[in-house]
Amino acid sequence: MHTTNLSREGRVLIPADVRRSLGFKPGETLSLSVVDGEVRITGRMTALRKMQQRLARHGKLRASVVSELLAERRAEAARE
Repeated sequence: MHTTNLSREGRVLIPADVRRSLGFKPGETLSLSVVDGEVRITGRMTALRKMQQRLARHGKLRASVVSELLAERRAEAARE
C-alpha cells in the first residue's frame, strides 16, 4: 500500500515503483474511472486489451472495419 498527497492543483504523484510495476511510461495516456468510490488508473494498452476481451465474449471479432469499408467501396467503383 502506498500513500501520496493531492496537490493544490489537483495533481497526484504515482510512486515510481507503482509506475514500474504497471508499466507506465512518461507521457503515456492513462484512463481514470471511479468504481465503487475508488479511482482506477489504467494504461492505454491495458484498457484496449480489456475492451477486446469484452468484445470477444460477444462473438468472433471481425476483420478491420476499415478494410471491409475499403473493399465495399472498391467493389462499388468496379461496378460503375
